[in-house]
Amino acid sequence: MSRLERRLLRLLDRMTHLDEEIRLTGEELVVHRHLDDDARRDAAVGGPIEREDAAVTAGDVARLEALLVVLRSERVRLERRIAGLTARLE
Repeated sequence: MSRLERRLLRLLDRMTHLDEEIRLTGEELVVHRHLDDDARRDAAVGGPIEREDAAVTAGDVARLEALLVVLRSERVRLERRIAGLTARLE
């Protein structure tokens, strides 16, 4: 197996792991969005503790959304690298 093929296999393996990380982060985001929705409703009728909880859950959602942006950007970068290496193999 050539060095180029080994490199391509490593990138494909990274892509597989990245896809799983994107999937899991997306699922976690769904849960946190539900928690955030509940916390916002509680904050609308509650006191300072409920408002603080809503701020925390909103921060969690924002962090997960930002993480998904980073992960998806990394995936696009990997796709380009894989396409480049595949073209060199042909």
